[in-house]
Amino acid sequence: MKRLSICIFFFFNLVNAQQKNEIKTYNYGHNSIEIISKQKDSTIIVSTYNAKMDIRKEIAQEILNLYLDKKLKNNKSQIIIGKEASITGDCIITQKGTLTSIEFYYEKVDWNNGLTEYYANPKATTTLLVNNN
Repeated sequence: MKRLSICIFFFFNLVNAQQKNEIKTYNYGHNSIEIISKQKDSTIIVSTYNAKMDIRKEIAQEILNLYLDKKLKNNKSQIIIGKEASITGDCIITQKGTLTSIEFYYEKVDWNNGLTEYYANPKATTTLLVNNN
């Protein structure tokens, strides 16, 4: 009976350990123009903000591909799926003449290893209330 209860204890701990996803925040995102694509009759610029350095080029290429396939929505939250992670963020598309600007703001990175990272603006102010009683 004692062995059975120890086996059950270890089994449930193993199952719970496998299911836990880690959640973190980051505030060191990279902002840059990633792609300038010259099409037959237009130019498309893809910029990313709050991006993770490891995947920014791949995600920018996916954003461009979605735009060219007419699957990218303006002023909407988008999920971009890459090889290492799925990115959730806001997309702003601006067109002036033959120039198109696509700005993608990372909000959440769901890594394939189970880690989820949220962007936290380091310039945002937080009020800490201290009770001196």
